[in-house]
Amino acid sequence: MTAAETLSSGPGGSLAQADPSLYAAFFLLPIITVLGFIIPFLYLFPPVPATKADALERTHTRLGLTEEESNLRDQFAARHHGDSSGHGKPKVQALCIYPVKSCKGIEITRSRVLPSGLEFDRLYTFAQLRSKFPLPANPTEGGAVKEEEKKADMADKADKGGEIHSWEFITQRQFGLLANVKVDVWVPDPAKQKTRPAEAQSEGWDEEAWIVLRFPWRDAGLRGFLSLVAAKIARGWDAVPEKEVLVPAGFPSEADIKARGYKYEEVRIWRDTVEALNLGRELPEELRFYLGVSNPLGLFMIDPGRQRDVYRCAPRREQAGYQPIVGFQDAYPLHLMSLSSFQDFDSMVAKDEDIKRLDISRFRANIITSGVPAYEEEKWKSIRLNPGSSSLSNVADFHVSCRTVRCKLPNVDPATGMRHPAEPDRSLRKHRNVDAGAPLLGCLGMQMCPLFEDAEDAQSEDLRTWVEVGMDIDVLAQGEHLYIKQ
Repeated sequence: MTAAETLSSGPGGSLAQADPSLYAAFFLLPIITVLGFIIPFLYLFPPVPATKADALERTHTRLGLTEEESNLRDQFAARHHGDSSGHGKPKVQALCIYPVKSCKGIEITRSRVLPSGLEFDRLYTFAQLRSKFPLPANPTEGGAVKEEEKKADMADKADKGGEIHSWEFITQRQFGLLANVKVDVWVPDPAKQKTRPAEAQSEGWDEEAWIVLRFPWRDAGLRGFLSLVAAKIARGWDAVPEKEVLVPAGFPSEADIKARGYKYEEVRIWRDTVEALNLGRELPEELRFYLGVSNPLGLFMIDPGRQRDVYRCAPRREQAGYQPIVGFQDAYPLHLMSLSSFQDFDSMVAKDEDIKRLDISRFRANIITSGVPAYEEEKWKSIRLNPGSSSLSNVADFHVSCRTVRCKLPNVDPATGMRHPAEPDRSLRKHRNVDAGAPLLGCLGMQMCPLFEDAEDAQSEDLRTWVEVGMDIDVLAQGEHLYIKQ
């Protein structure tokens, strides 16, 4: 007797009077069978669109450590304090780079040191086009103003009265959601490229390093729902849909600049104005909407030949053999922080529902040290990094130029992009008002410039050394610091 006959038999021959377990099996068995085939297939061949990272992974390796690999997992451990007598041996605990200013950083274990700081650090900055005139107010059907109408109106004003707008860099100070823009650096991997057939290698693609920016974005309607499902299948239950932007890590050639339609424009960073390459045409409009930027949005890359000279507290050419330079760093090539100083300051910060404990990533340091008492680094004037427990054989020297005067950027939670109304800025001003050159402002961390052997006899592009986690720090000179304002 078939299952159907069984269900239709029995007292009264009614389906409703059949055994409930047989009734359920009749309908569930086909569903389970289909799912048994579909689920393994989806696992092996997920129906998700290929990403730029998928393409790069064939020939490149992504820089950076996972959370499980991080050297800052135990950033509050007491062992980072060092010898309370002040004679402990400091060491490099972690290294971090921030390829796009104010976006998520990347923790690494080793880095090349250039005159402008760690390799790949602050190569890019976002900027908004600020106008002296109000934006055109003629609305279109949805109440919004078309971007092309804005540009046409601004161009018309420029024809009549000269320059009417300028690019100004933006950071988490104005747009906290920059903290949620993830940045990956992909560098060529010779081992992977050996396994690729020559005809499969795209011209120039395999030889260059690339940067991929990712930000959360979900379209409306069915398309958005499908992108959500695809994200969870590809990256786990907590994943959200993202949009990507691919830009070069190395400065483009003149041919590439012309082919891609990039152009040099002036952009203002603090009181400096620098001519840099605008790659804004690579940005999707959704990024501007996500960040909440109402003006046109640009993405500027520093030209290695047009970097900004650093003076103020930095060493002069006569002392260093070259004049220190920066890309899109605020003021100095490198930022150093001590874990013991960070821990001590965290204990001073008033905690609430939004701040249970600070994370050192709020302060966006490049070199993070451990092994000395709190604020000992504020006495340093010159340091040398020796191989220590690292795999390197070289040394790296640095001029410790001044304290890092803090702004309100650390009020933004790097995990969410949400800005706290008061902390830690209030505690910095209250407890870390320690530099006579920056009255009423809080200081935490030190600004540094790299020093190179025989720098006066070398070209700027030839100046480089290496640093790695585990290097020991020898203090070559100590003294007082006085911050010089810009």
